[in-house]
Amino acid sequence: MMTIISLLLLASLLPHLTFTARANVGIVNGREAKPHSRPYMVSVQFKEHHICGGFLVSDRFVMTAAHCRNKHVNLMVVVGAHDLSNSEILDHISVRNYIPHPDYIICNLQNDIMLLMLYKKVRLNNNVGLISLPKNNKDVSVDTLCSVAGWGRLWTTGSPSDRLMEANVTTLNHEECQRKWELSYSALQMICAYGSGGSCKGDSGGPLVCGDTAVGVAVIHQSYLKCILRFQHIFNG
Repeated sequence: MMTIISLLLLASLLPHLTFTARANVGIVNGREAKPHSRPYMVSVQFKEHHICGGFLVSDRFVMTAAHCRNKHVNLMVVVGAHDLSNSEILDHISVRNYIPHPDYIICNLQNDIMLLMLYKKVRLNNNVGLISLPKNNKDVSVDTLCSVAGWGRLWTTGSPSDRLMEANVTTLNHEECQRKWELSYSALQMICAYGSGGSCKGDSGGPLVCGDTAVGVAVIHQSYLKCILRFQHIFNG
């Protein structure tokens, strides 16, 4: 019964995510987020090491990128965190079920979205909260100011950040995205954004937030060099 409910939830949530992000990526050239200003942010971990971001869409489900589990069998999540170095006070929750998009293709990362069903419900409070999803399938307008956040690398060859970082990005039009990303880009599923800061390794699975809504999932799988050469990211959904 749980699996059926999970699949129904996935089916109901996915159409509302206008885009997800094409990126295995910390926040480069960003700033430290105000502690607990993004209570929906989740650290997805393997053996208590951060590997991806995620975000709470209900008190039992985390949305992240499907590729985050490719090499990691048993994942855990940490909710309500700002500084991951305070491991003794972090709430680690095991994942009960992994529900990738039914059309996820690992070789080209189309539909790179996954729901994690947690073993227990999280307790919502000032530090742990949900983020809303789009209420329709309308595209995000060009030149919309959005943001990304995560605990990933602060620079291309650097270490992950212990503290949650964030950066502003602005959406581009499909033609520009297609020209820059070529076959990696699908206008039906994706959007790309640019800024002076952005995602790098370790930020996959985190949300692209426009206003107070998560409109995409970051899943960038480009060379780390692009974290420095151009802060442009694809969001696929």
